[in-house]
Amino acid sequence: MSTVSVLPSAVLLPLQVRCGGYSSAGLKAENQDAFALRMPQTRAELGKGMAALICDGVSSSARAAQASQTCVTSFLNDYFSTPEAWGVKKSVVRVLEGLNSWLYQQGLQGQSMLTTLSLLVIRSQTAHVFHIGDSRIYLWRRGQLECLTRDHLHRQQGRDVLNRAMGGDPHLQVDYHSLTVEEGDGFVLTTDGVHAFLPASDWPLTLNEAGSCDLEPLAQRLAERALQAGSDDNLSCLLLQVEQLPHGDSEEAERQLASLPVPPALQVGHKLDGYRVLEVLHASQRSHLYRVEDERDGQQWAMKVPSRHFADDFAYLQGFAREEWVGRQFRHEQVLAMAAIPQPRTGMYYLAELISGHTLRQWIDDHPQPSLATVRPLLGQMVTALRAFQRLDMVHCDLKPENLMLTSNGVLKVIDLGTVIVTGLQEVAPPQAEAVPQGSVDYVAPEYLFGQPASFRADLFSLAVVVYEMLTGQLPYPSRSREQLLKSRSYADWHYIPLGRYRADLPAWVDACLRKALQPNPASRYAALSEFLQDFSVPNRALEASTFRAPLIERHPLRFWQVTSAILLVLLLVSLLYRA
Repeated sequence: MSTVSVLPSAVLLPLQVRCGGYSSAGLKAENQDAFALRMPQTRAELGKGMAALICDGVSSSARAAQASQTCVTSFLNDYFSTPEAWGVKKSVVRVLEGLNSWLYQQGLQGQSMLTTLSLLVIRSQTAHVFHIGDSRIYLWRRGQLECLTRDHLHRQQGRDVLNRAMGGDPHLQVDYHSLTVEEGDGFVLTTDGVHAFLPASDWPLTLNEAGSCDLEPLAQRLAERALQAGSDDNLSCLLLQVEQLPHGDSEEAERQLASLPVPPALQVGHKLDGYRVLEVLHASQRSHLYRVEDERDGQQWAMKVPSRHFADDFAYLQGFAREEWVGRQFRHEQVLAMAAIPQPRTGMYYLAELISGHTLRQWIDDHPQPSLATVRPLLGQMVTALRAFQRLDMVHCDLKPENLMLTSNGVLKVIDLGTVIVTGLQEVAPPQAEAVPQGSVDYVAPEYLFGQPASFRADLFSLAVVVYEMLTGQLPYPSRSREQLLKSRSYADWHYIPLGRYRADLPAWVDACLRKALQPNPASRYAALSEFLQDFSVPNRALEASTFRAPLIERHPLRFWQVTSAILLVLLLVSLLYRA
């Protein structure tokens, strides 16, 4: 028996789990079962929680033992290597799909490798259960045993036959559900050599002892009792007991940084943790930006510090901390790079790369009515950056010219990450960003106003607003105040201004492209960023034709109702005159 825990934290209590397992060939010549448990080994793995799984190789397959062992070892290696921003479900499914595909290919080559798989991941205070086959996971809580999985069996010629297994079909079907974990909960993972033969009365008698003794002898006792009850199969049992849960969600990096004091405003020559201020780059009510030099190696960085105006605003401080965490997930030329700070911090700040250049806002001011050929390369870079966010299940939520920097080398970078929503981290946590970002709302997608979840289509909308403004210097919708926008209750309140009003020299197919990307209803926008880029680069005549041949109510709903109202008014007046 052993006790394992997540890396300790100064802010959160770690997850602590006791575990013990036993596996035996039983009456068979070969043990085709396999199980394992793994806790995070580094801070980078912390967001993955702990994972435990058990597999039972299907005896009728050519390499049953290898199938179960491969699933156990490969899954644990690959799962803890998935991006931090991926949630548990996405990470697990992606890894299992890869494993299943590989196993299935072995079968096509005459070396079938089939196995069951039952997997438990505990992250923060949530247990995630994934299952395929007839191994099982049980929950032991307050003296009651509950089976969390369903056997994938069907009756054939008077006996039960497995109808779902890893490697058995190219399209993986995995059962999934989640539940809230309580301290003291026990989990039991078994193969059918144990649970199919163990009398129901033996479970509580053994598991009641879990709180006072080692779990490995208990796992062995359950397996041996199944053997005594007539089991003729391999016998495997893994027991876990949750001794301590983290406080709240697993966003440890945010909480740790947000717990630090906010430093006072700095001046040239001031020092903070060995970084000397060389220049004050920007100061506002929300934050301060400095050019600093590391006195240890002479390297220069941009240091961002929150304003003391927000020292008591935990939501703001958490968003500031998230900005650093998000930035450190990227290794991408078009996203602001964050520096690793080796020594403990005495105040709340982060370091980022220094960028020589100017914002896209300045570019727009300097390039009135640019050509399509000038705008296209910049759009291509913005699409590339947003694809990087998509791959990490992130939505920027506040894309606008002020948050895009054009370097002296012509590279366009996303520089403000404070509003980013990491969809994977919302599995066990409340929404991480404000529904409507602070600052200008002219670039915000309409769905935010209606409380809909963020998606890449919201970033696509904001991107199209930026492109429209690059071409015209104007916005595609009448500018409204935050208060007016928050009162909006329908997509019909958004009235697109045709591109031709400001740029008669641009072709209609460009207007059709932007109009589609700027549809108020996200379901009507492009389904992929690449489609938007393609239609902005090459005329889509079909889209152009459908856009400008559409009924008036679809192209200009406001004008339609104005004309309709005018006609009805005329008819009413004629009717009144006729009666008179």
